[in-house]
Amino acid sequence: MLRRAFSFVSESGADRADIQDKLSKVIDPELGRPITDLNLIDRLDIKGGAVDVEFHLTAPFCPPVFALKIASDIKAGVLSARGVTEAKVTLRGHYLAEAVNKQVNKPPVAG
Repeated sequence: MLRRAFSFVSESGADRADIQDKLSKVIDPELGRPITDLNLIDRLDIKGGAVDVEFHLTAPFCPPVFALKIASDIKAGVLSARGVTEAKVTLRGHYLAEAVNKQVNKPPVAG
């Protein structure tokens, strides 16, 4: 099994251990396993309360509904971690990555 290492950068603010715990609870819906066990996180940068996560999927043609679900679950999990004030999630290597990234990172509608 190929294991990918991911980079981690932190500058006080958000709780690193809590973020990692939240990410370990994000499940790949096709495989039923945590994305951390599958080594899908490529980069996790924390600067104060801002968190930037880059990830990939198990296949470049993973069904779009699963790609968006995983990206949304990552964002929700990270935003629920202690000290996190904003989160950006970036999918890489998927044929619809641009659309998924745009959808998951769009600003909330004021109302």
